[in-house]
Amino acid sequence: MSSGIASLSTNKLLVGLTGGIGSGKSSVANGFAALGASIIDADAISHQLTLPGGAAINPIRVTFGDHMITPEGAMDRAKMRALIFSDSGQKKQLEAILHPLIRAEVAHQTATAEGLYIMYVIPLLVETGNWKLARILVVDCAEEVQIERVMQRDHLPENLIQKIMAQQASRAQRLAVATDVISNQGTFEDLIPEINRLHQLYCQLSSSKQTEYL
Repeated sequence: MSSGIASLSTNKLLVGLTGGIGSGKSSVANGFAALGASIIDADAISHQLTLPGGAAINPIRVTFGDHMITPEGAMDRAKMRALIFSDSGQKKQLEAILHPLIRAEVAHQTATAEGLYIMYVIPLLVETGNWKLARILVVDCAEEVQIERVMQRDHLPENLIQKIMAQQASRAQRLAVATDVISNQGTFEDLIPEINRLHQLYCQLSSSKQTEYL
């Protein structure tokens, strides 16, 4: 989100988790959640906003038309995906609707988070910039692994996945801003030791940060 997080109110350590499509961000976030981190997922918030009754539905209907809303009242994700990845202007219009709503919900969840530290899952962290974070954790894997995972998970054609990846930061750009990296080339079990190590680090840093307020 282009203007970053608005009105954060917390003395906890703030960690950004990012990675390209299919890198395994959700699995890694679940691992940290199981250890006691508060997870705030920008994509999950966006999804909620575009479900039936979501705060984004009426603005999307007005901006893009009734055909972008399913009979059940949700945003038609397949139609919208095809539109925004073929027209950058339409993509910016959707972002102008969603981003302020996402920022408001992120701020609310931040203020009420009770975990040992807060981890934001932000797929486009590098692209949008201006997030006020103490650490940036990048989930990294080879591009061919990303493509294979997304084809299996979402049943999307390879050319569409490549279009999505082309609009995301490159692997090198993400690694350039990382303070921490988890390589996710294999199974979730392979990640557990590194998740545990980083969890201990984040707990120590969060405790140090909270003592500043005592």
